[in-house]
Amino acid sequence: MKQHKKALAVWIFAVLALLAGALLAGPRPRAETVQQAMRDAVLHNLNRVSLFGIKEVNPGLISAFAVTAFLLAAAACIRVFAVPKFKDAPGRLQLVLEEIVGLFDRMARSNSPHRNGFLGAYLFAAGAYVFVGTLFELLGLEAVTAGGEPITLPAPLSDVNAAIALGTLSYLVILSGGVAGAGLKGIGRTLKEFSLPISMSFRLFGALLSGLLVTELVYYYVNLSFVLPVVVGVLFTLLHALIQCYVLTMLTALFYGEVSEPAVPKPASRK
Repeated sequence: MKQHKKALAVWIFAVLALLAGALLAGPRPRAETVQQAMRDAVLHNLNRVSLFGIKEVNPGLISAFAVTAFLLAAAACIRVFAVPKFKDAPGRLQLVLEEIVGLFDRMARSNSPHRNGFLGAYLFAAGAYVFVGTLFELLGLEAVTAGGEPITLPAPLSDVNAAIALGTLSYLVILSGGVAGAGLKGIGRTLKEFSLPISMSFRLFGALLSGLLVTELVYYYVNLSFVLPVVVGVLFTLLHALIQCYVLTMLTALFYGEVSEPAVPKPASRK
């Protein structure tokens, strides 16, 4: 107990010493203003990364490739090494995997009772991508820009292009459910929600970008760049990972279930 108190006292003293040093040091000169730094975090006009020397791209695209490669490698390893060892009495890894898969499967079945086989698989894939992609920025992986400056790779969905792509893909999945469930009438049902891909895309983009901008603002000022960024960054990232994963998958399941309901045949008229 005494050791824990001593460790806590040392940690508090170190934090206070760092804060005092930051306040005494004052703001440090920057090559760009805070407005330019935050604008580039949205538009990526300055800090672009070379893609294998072929083309300069947004750093979010590099993050997307890294997250996709990680998920594919993890899926392959689980399928090859873990799934063949599954037993009737599950172990810890099997329990975790079955609970995660069951969560999205139950979401698909409860919101789309008619056609939910493909929906459950898509919800799992989209939810995993949103969750892992959001947590990706916590790794702090760096890349070198075309100008030779280091940059921390952001979350893939903090790039508006990635958010629009995922929102559009979810809308196409909903459209496929409408076609499979009600034919041409299903297309009409889906096209009525013409604002759905826009709202889904910019909900993802706005939520993840807000955390990025707040963290960028905190890091920009040296007076705030000790201890506080860790709390702010982890808090925003974890909340966004959970909330946006749930929101995207739930909306997709709800609209998919709505448009995939089979058309009710009209009763025959009596002569």
